[in-house]
Amino acid sequence: MKDPLIALAKDAIGSMRDLLPIVLVISAFQLFVFREPVTGLLSIATGALFVVAGLTFFIFGLRLALFPVGEALANALAKKGSVFWLVVFAFLLGFGTTIAEPALIAVAAEAAQVAANAGVIAASDEAKSSYALGLRLTVALAVGAALVLGVVRILADWSLPLLIIAGYCLVVLLTTFSPDEIVGVAYDSGGVTTSTVTVPLVTALGVGLASSLRGRNAMTDGFGLIAFASLTPILFVLAFGIVVQWM
Repeated sequence: MKDPLIALAKDAIGSMRDLLPIVLVISAFQLFVFREPVTGLLSIATGALFVVAGLTFFIFGLRLALFPVGEALANALAKKGSVFWLVVFAFLLGFGTTIAEPALIAVAAEAAQVAANAGVIAASDEAKSSYALGLRLTVALAVGAALVLGVVRILADWSLPLLIIAGYCLVVLLTTFSPDEIVGVAYDSGGVTTSTVTVPLVTALGVGLASSLRGRNAMTDGFGLIAFASLTPILFVLAFGIVVQWM
């Protein structure tokens, strides 16, 4: 990156451009539908500025460090020829980026409250905390396993469509045995895991690995890890719900 200030300014302009439609829609509804006072618009504008600043530095940091680091590590491990460390790195990357995901924390807390209301677990704070932690660990393990599967698929040149089809067939099968309270949570878990931190790192890992292997194409083989990261949490959480139901 030759001039960081110019790159940062371009990211700021891009963030403002991306956020502008959302701000305009919210402002229009505030003024013409809800008829809120102008003071409400001031708080929206202030919040929008903070969001623009956060997005700008986040995107800049991704391009400055996370993308190059993900690709460099994948290249280095592939050239070293160590499948074991490549698999370990993929698992830890998936687990580490998921366990602290704020969206997952929020969904797990809501799921624990719903489970307590449904009588699946005790209504105590300890039981709900334990349930939420178990759900977060389950999803994090699922994403770690997804990246391991994705890395093995790239190395072994397995068919991505066949693996995805087989995975969703298992989802349908497990759904029939899972408690109703966990099905929606399981399906949503696939979405919250594909976060703004996980996606860039996982994509960089896949592209870097495919680019460093002879006979692999970065476009056709490097992508697909995000699909596994969305699929496996559904499977793992459905299985988690079945286990908790019979405990």
